[in-house]
Amino acid sequence: MSHDLPALSVLDLVPVRSDQTTGDALAATRSLAQVADDLGYRRYWLAEHHNMPAVAATNPPLLIAMVAAATSRIRVGSGGVMLPNHAPLVVAEQFALLEAAHPGRIDLGIGRAPGTDQLTRYALRHGTQGQGAGGDDPVNLFPQYVADVMSLMSAEGASMSVAGRVHPMRATPRAASVPPVWLLGSSDYSARLAAEKGLPYVFAHHFAGQGTAEALELYRSSYKSSAAHPEPQTFLTVNVAAAATHEEAERAALPQLLSMLALRTGQPLTAQRLVEEAEAVEVPAEHAGLLRAMAARWVIGNADSARSRIAELAGEYGVDEVMVHPVAGALAGTAADISPAREETLRLLAK
Repeated sequence: MSHDLPALSVLDLVPVRSDQTTGDALAATRSLAQVADDLGYRRYWLAEHHNMPAVAATNPPLLIAMVAAATSRIRVGSGGVMLPNHAPLVVAEQFALLEAAHPGRIDLGIGRAPGTDQLTRYALRHGTQGQGAGGDDPVNLFPQYVADVMSLMSAEGASMSVAGRVHPMRATPRAASVPPVWLLGSSDYSARLAAEKGLPYVFAHHFAGQGTAEALELYRSSYKSSAAHPEPQTFLTVNVAAAATHEEAERAALPQLLSMLALRTGQPLTAQRLVEEAEAVEVPAEHAGLLRAMAARWVIGNADSARSRIAELAGEYGVDEVMVHPVAGALAGTAADISPAREETLRLLAK
């Protein structure tokens, strides 16, 4: 990769297009990950979202296992596991096994948001209205859950005191290495917690679009050094569509822009449209400004302009790594098991 760019990584939500099955979307993700691996990208992270018609990234550990097995070098991780949805022991067991299978290549990114609607959250948490053990809301227990996951994954493990006896508990029998834990967020809550615990931190710039500088400054200025991470560590996440020309990139970005517009305005969600389907959509006049504002925060353009903008953003936010979310859609007639425009975005950025 060119020296004028920061290190590049990839965020994947495993989008499902209107011409794809879930199996097709998974095949396209495998192909995209292999492209990223071959091009020298640093990480490949997979999100957690539930009950969405355009997103197949419902289970990061399973996806990480698939992607890590299909690649040879790139770090593979979660961007992120939404910890309040899961028992800490289960998450610790999953990532301890992933790290044992692919030592030195696994990242555990942890988020606090539900990643879904209220009804699905209710189902994920066993119909308990979001309440955890003892009736506490798992969101309020997030700091303890993070600490529990880290303790359980460690070689020493954790212990529980029950009826006057101490019982050892480990995520895996003999951990030789532990995946680094990253805290993810779109507010200042996780920035404060990551700084307090001496953990790496990522602000969801690709989703929030604002508040990034403030969150990163809060994290850096209040960071408490830890043995594993003496210095604060962070990077930037950015939505990117790159193509041979700016016009082609704008066309390619439109399906994802319309999906995000529907999400922001409470409209029915659908599978991701093909480019031609997106171009046939009439955007209501009252939503046109929001659509333009979102597009302005994304990186959309030809190779030179996209690379230049990413370098500018890295300098603006003081990061040496940018995680790109390749949002380019597909044209009608594209083979269902690949995403050529997303792959081309990665290739153009890496030149």
